[in-house]
Amino acid sequence: MTSSPADFPLASAVASTLDVLDSSPSTNDELVARAGRGPAEVPHFSVVVTDTQTAGRGRLGRQWTAPPGASLAISVLVRPGPSFPMDSLGWLPLAAGLAMSRAVHNALGGLATARVKWPNDVLVDGSKISGVLSELVDAETGAVVIGAGVNLTISDEDLPVPTATSLAVEGVSEPDRDRILADYLTELRSLTDALFSSRGDAAASGLQKAVTDSCSTVGARVKVELPGNLVLTGIARGIDSTGRIVVQADGSPDLTPVSAGDVTHLRTEPRA
Repeated sequence: MTSSPADFPLASAVASTLDVLDSSPSTNDELVARAGRGPAEVPHFSVVVTDTQTAGRGRLGRQWTAPPGASLAISVLVRPGPSFPMDSLGWLPLAAGLAMSRAVHNALGGLATARVKWPNDVLVDGSKISGVLSELVDAETGAVVIGAGVNLTISDEDLPVPTATSLAVEGVSEPDRDRILADYLTELRSLTDALFSSRGDAAASGLQKAVTDSCSTVGARVKVELPGNLVLTGIARGIDSTGRIVVQADGSPDLTPVSAGDVTHLRTEPRA
């Protein structure tokens, strides 16, 4: 990315600091390393972004790949403070997914619909356009780096998997990178500020309802693959107060909450 923060005036106005890198193995790794310098040097809502990430990754160490210059990799440092409850950290990737879905929705301009897939993806009419990875930097202070990748100009032929998409594939010929980044950061800052102000209470902040309303997983038939070759199939009935998906297993009236850290794969399936 041969550009600078001056090329992102809208996004720069939202971030506390914005560092635009020509390329990076991983913007998350870069910002995690910087975060250790402390809040005076690397404040809350510091942002690192690039359009060429060479060693990006998703949940469980999965690889995130994109041709150089065809996507944005964005990492945001949030510092909710030591009083923020650890069991509310699961809402941060969901907040990021919701923020990205809104930014993508704005960029699409009615061409298609963007929704959250629990726990960390954004889909456009069922195809993945964005993934989120959050990493705890410091358990004592609650500092977290939230990473997100979004496909911008990747062609149909260059998509990494058939289930992926990009803004270009969806009909947006020249995505406005500054606007997309600014929209994402604005939404993420608003959502996380509300969550932090409510001391992690996602219901009180409005985040629980907003994510649930935008989540394509809720109400769908799902197959959840868990460690130890365990499989849970049923209907996703909602998202609980800590951000876990709640599944009603086939043949059972009981509801089973499942955390993102316990899931190897989650797939939606056609209803019987």
